[in-house]
Amino acid sequence: MMVLITYDVETLTTSGARRLRRVAKECQNYGQRVQNSVFECVLTEAQFVVLRDKISSLIDDEKDSVRFYFLGNNWNNKVEYIGKRTSFDVTSELII
Repeated sequence: MMVLITYDVETLTTSGARRLRRVAKECQNYGQRVQNSVFECVLTEAQFVVLRDKISSLIDDEKDSVRFYFLGNNWNNKVEYIGKRTSFDVTSELII
């Protein structure tokens, strides 16, 4: 399933900046950044639970927020682009 993850982490303090980097790195481990604080992740339900728990342990519940949008398996029909496309199809073959 495709999960869109958005977050807003308070960065006025050193610890906030550290939390922001850690949340971004964790999201990057599971998907691709499509905008500054937005990631597209193709996950199984088990992977989502692990990722959500990791992010939950990183953020400050009083200062930060994270949203998960579930686009499902037919997400290609639910995403429309305008302007520069900065992402790639995460379900296609990757040649290294």
